[in-house]
Amino acid sequence: MRAGLIVALALVAQPAVAQEIHQVALATVTDEKAVFATVESANVVPARARIGGTVVDLGVKEGDQVKGGQVVAHIGDEKIALQMKSLDAQIAGLEAQLAQARTDFTRIEELFGRGTIPKTRYDEARTALNVATNAHQARIAERAVVAQQLAEGAVLAPTAGRVLKVPVTTGTVVMAGEPIAQVAEQNFVLRLRVPERHALFLRAGDPVRLDRESLKDEGARFGRIKLVYPQIEDGRVIADAQVEGLGDYFVGERIRVWVSGGERRAIIVPAAFITTRFGVDYARVQVADGKATDVPVQTGRSAPTPERPDGIEILSGLRPGDRLVRP
Repeated sequence: MRAGLIVALALVAQPAVAQEIHQVALATVTDEKAVFATVESANVVPARARIGGTVVDLGVKEGDQVKGGQVVAHIGDEKIALQMKSLDAQIAGLEAQLAQARTDFTRIEELFGRGTIPKTRYDEARTALNVATNAHQARIAERAVVAQQLAEGAVLAPTAGRVLKVPVTTGTVVMAGEPIAQVAEQNFVLRLRVPERHALFLRAGDPVRLDRESLKDEGARFGRIKLVYPQIEDGRVIADAQVEGLGDYFVGERIRVWVSGGERRAIIVPAAFITTRFGVDYARVQVADGKATDVPVQTGRSAPTPERPDGIEILSGLRPGDRLVRP
């Protein structure tokens, strides 16, 4: 008997477990429409050849990750190399002429200082030195131009991103301005094409929800519309949505997305407060005396939000102000 009394006292002394309560209230929900979106880069920029010539080296292939300013190919032109050799020979000859002009001017300057020769000879020597100096500098500047053309044979990636397409191969003859590679910027977005009847409901900053089956995971993922394009193409409005974790490899992947089609008031409760027995859904409602009773409810579609990822709509059975007890 003493043992039973001890057990009874222990049960009385045990603190009551706090019940999780949810207050039922009307909330503004979004009527969602399912559309397909594609993973695309916000900008696809071509890496173009700056000079004409032959592709002598190709450093990237489809799928490679590149950095801004990285060399993706080299274009060679034999004419530029021949021009460099010609200018080097001309510069060497002009350097010899310049050295001779300096020597002559120094000698004539000394003789003119002694009064041995007239000023006319002195002026002629100084003019010859200036002409030789300017000719030498002109050839050096011309060589710098050709050297810059030779350096521009390196094709640079215009931005950091992923190489989508390389339409040339080694040995291809290209003209200046032709694309050597297509580079997609790293900031991938979801590009939506929504029927124009929904254009009035699309706004920059509106949330979008990604379909779980398309993502092959269990959690709901959300993004926001970044830009709505003003031009309607083929009866569809184009919009870009920013979503974290889209990846940076596959471009053109199709994902089903739920977008706003209007708003209305509804009751949304966490799915954890709903139980199902024999095919009937129940919610445990707290009554006036503090007790809880199971009330049958009719559930609607799932209504997840970033704040309540397991939200579910209640069509009937509950009223605003009801207090739900988590079973």
